[in-house]
Amino acid sequence: MSIEVATRLQYIRKKNGLSQRELAKRAGVTNGTISLIEQNRVSPSVGSLKKLLECIPMSLAEFFTFEVEVERSVVSRRADMPNLGNESIEFYLAGSSVKDRNMGILREVYQPLSDTGPEMLEHEGHEGGVVVSGQIELTVDGVTWLLDPGDSYYFESRLPHRFRNPSAEHLCEIVSANSPPTF
Repeated sequence: MSIEVATRLQYIRKKNGLSQRELAKRAGVTNGTISLIEQNRVSPSVGSLKKLLECIPMSLAEFFTFEVEVERSVVSRRADMPNLGNESIEFYLAGSSVKDRNMGILREVYQPLSDTGPEMLEHEGHEGGVVVSGQIELTVDGVTWLLDPGDSYYFESRLPHRFRNPSAEHLCEIVSANSPPTF
């Protein structure tokens, strides 16, 4: 798939006032599918693209021939932020349509008793965040802390680390940033 298809689909969806969720609902696909197409991560078949365009409505010929106006993405609406996580830990990426990002900003939602897994995470860069609600148990390089709302963290991501929501009843929400971006 060319970047042109990803750019064109996102442009025409927004121009018609549709969120990824709304277009997905109309087309009978997941909003994750729309997100992946717009990020140029999956290539829709001609039939799938035609099905999406019928929900706008627009023909394939119109889709490939209209002029795209250059638009700077500054704001990420909640409905347009793709969940790059799963049902247990949701990672909503701010600025997902921005090409060549220098940092990753996430709204992380940890379901009760969820964690990043038994294996410690390690990657290049730095990461930090602020707990917005609930509690998170953070382990970095063998030391564990329990963070409450308003508490923050910052560490080198090459150090082994893990996140866990210790509550059996409450969600934990964090706003985090990492550089370079891991998503």
